[in-house]
Amino acid sequence: MAARFLLASRVASYLRISVAQRGFSSVVLKDLKYADSHEWVKIEGKKATFGITDHAQDHLGDVVYVELPDMGHSVSQGESFGAVESVKATSDIFSPISGKVVEVNEELTESPGLVNSSPYDKGWLIKVEVSDAGEAQKLMDSEKYSKFCEEEDAKH
Repeated sequence: MAARFLLASRVASYLRISVAQRGFSSVVLKDLKYADSHEWVKIEGKKATFGITDHAQDHLGDVVYVELPDMGHSVSQGESFGAVESVKATSDIFSPISGKVVEVNEELTESPGLVNSSPYDKGWLIKVEVSDAGEAQKLMDSEKYSKFCEEEDAKH
């Protein structure tokens, strides 16, 4: 919980910087589920792809390094599994659902900026074999996530 609070407070500080210039206008895709820590997940059968939302990458600034787990590593819903370093700060990445890492986006080693330029496509982080598909019910759909972001931006 302390790590989640730390991430939330970091994101909040970024929001103060950019919200003054514009309101919420991030891209939110309909076929994904979203965590309140600003990660997305696309579930396809027993596999799931994770990434950072457009909203999060926008507030992080230019991503310069991405730390990801090794293949075979187990991740748990709500737990940190890596980190994103931007020009502003380093932030933990939290797992939207539990599973075992079956693929890591190696392209991010050479091109971490893909997280910024293509957060839902080329900038994905890891793929996991889902251990509990029911966990997805705890996540937000696109409509709820958009509203969550608008409310969060309005507070800062």
